[in-house]
Amino acid sequence: MTPPRTAEVSRHTAETQITVRLNLDGAGQARLHTGIGFFDHMLDQIARHGMVDLDVQCQGDLHIDGHHTVEDVGIAIGQALKAAVGDKRGITRYGHAYVPLDEALSRVVIDFSGRPGLAAHLPLTSGMVGGFDTQLVHEFFQGLVNHAFITAHIDNLKGVNAHHQIETVFKAFGRALRMAVAPDARAAGSIPSTKGTL
Repeated sequence: MTPPRTAEVSRHTAETQITVRLNLDGAGQARLHTGIGFFDHMLDQIARHGMVDLDVQCQGDLHIDGHHTVEDVGIAIGQALKAAVGDKRGITRYGHAYVPLDEALSRVVIDFSGRPGLAAHLPLTSGMVGGFDTQLVHEFFQGLVNHAFITAHIDNLKGVNAHHQIETVFKAFGRALRMAVAPDARAAGSIPSTKGTL
């Protein structure tokens, strides 16, 4: 019987109070309250397309702006991913996905390498989507990869509508995550690295 790959992380600072619960072997269920509607919608894409259960509750200093909330949620989700995946024994390790939405197309490639790294090309066509500052997409993923200790290459390849561009990024991340954490039946529980550790 494989133990459940779950984690719960609490992060409390002067700027945000966050609790994240994550199940890597979930059914794509999400319970989200960050106070930023568009951001909740994007986190739902990770859960749904990554087939992970994700519960994020955040009280942030939104009277300033959304920066601390979005960045710190990324950090907390990254910490939960690191905890839930454990020593990475038997996982696929690598994941990739291309996802279109109408005119927009994005590609995400991730590696549970044990080394944080983000290469992002996000030529978004608008500075705002509703009340959401689109610069925060990069801040979210930077926080996540730094604390999940993964490498991610995130590229929006096409798009005119910024909502579509960002949504394809989050959906592609979810699909790539789903692939990377999936058990590799041929790996027989080994660490997917010649180093013997990740």
